[in-house]
Amino acid sequence: MTDPWLTLIGLNEDGLSGLGAAAQLALDQAELVFGGPRHLQLAAIDARGRPWPQPFDVAPVLAARGRRVVVLASGDPFWHGVGGSLAAHLQPDEWRCHAQPSTFSLVAARLGWRLEACDCLGLHASPIAQLLPRLAPGRQLITLLRDGDAVRQLGDWLHEEGWGQSPLWVMEAVGGPRERCRMLRADEAAAALKTDPAQAPVTVAFIAQGGPALPAVPGRPDGWYAHDGQITKAPARALTLATLAPRPGERLWDIGGGSGSVAVEWCLAGGLAISIEQHAARVDNIRRNAERFGLQARMQVVHGLAPEALQDLPAPQAIFVGGGFDTALFAALRTHMPTGCRLVVNAVTLETQALLVQLHGELGGELLQLELSSAAALGRMRSWKAARTLVQWSWQA
Repeated sequence: MTDPWLTLIGLNEDGLSGLGAAAQLALDQAELVFGGPRHLQLAAIDARGRPWPQPFDVAPVLAARGRRVVVLASGDPFWHGVGGSLAAHLQPDEWRCHAQPSTFSLVAARLGWRLEACDCLGLHASPIAQLLPRLAPGRQLITLLRDGDAVRQLGDWLHEEGWGQSPLWVMEAVGGPRERCRMLRADEAAAALKTDPAQAPVTVAFIAQGGPALPAVPGRPDGWYAHDGQITKAPARALTLATLAPRPGERLWDIGGGSGSVAVEWCLAGGLAISIEQHAARVDNIRRNAERFGLQARMQVVHGLAPEALQDLPAPQAIFVGGGFDTALFAALRTHMPTGCRLVVNAVTLETQALLVQLHGELGGELLQLELSSAAALGRMRSWKAARTLVQWSWQA
């Protein structure tokens, strides 16, 4: 095996004293050393130091291929670190890694928490709202944050979402001589941090207390979503998601998105989604719902009308049509559907239902009719109030 030109070194707050002999030797022999300003300072790097560009980009490291290069990262470079970003452009024999305990490991060790029982997230540049589906009473979470102000934002957000009773452990410079830990309640954090702000690098561990927790299965209550009445109702949404059968990493086209609720729940199951909607007000609702659940990186919103709006979109593994389905749209969809792509169409109008019956007869698939009634007041008594009959056709290309 050839000697790799690149060495990744995990560096914690104890600086050079925490490095093993092999990592120290690689650092001494390096021609160039890349890292954040804090890491370069911790390692006492001289003129060889190269701070990361802003915005972050691994291109300068790749441009130095063939020279002796070291990249400094926090703890384990392959856990919420630069390791994965670099490895995506490299062959396995081009690098070696000297990892140290991650910040997550150090925090769990300080608090006596089982790391495998914790949710660990890097929120340096990610929305706090992605915590929402992870919150449940007693759940332990460890979050890496951008700076001290982000700690205040986290406390305020937890309070607004009903989790203000959650105890927070605000941990600064974990593993080094400047380490400090304070326990604050989420709804009290902003006031405490105003007079004594947290200093980066900062990590917050907390135990979720309060509620309500977001249900873990599809068919979440309609009240979680911004909508104008154009929403796939919770029972029908549960059936629709079960038929779409989301799998991690797969992409959904949600055509006629309405509120985007189907796309949101697809993404919460681990997928990616593109929601296409022609009405501007509903596009705004879809974006609000994506933000509500912290899904901006997983959900794309397209303001337009299918099939014209489908041009140049990345190929889907599943397509859902909640309204506006006709023969022209189906013909266009077939040109975009790769082999194995799953199509699910819901219809409440007689004309569209008749088309689905025809397509089922011609092409097969599954055809379901859903009739739901809910109890509603009728004078001083109660009676069943029927929803519109829903016909669902599912088919695989």
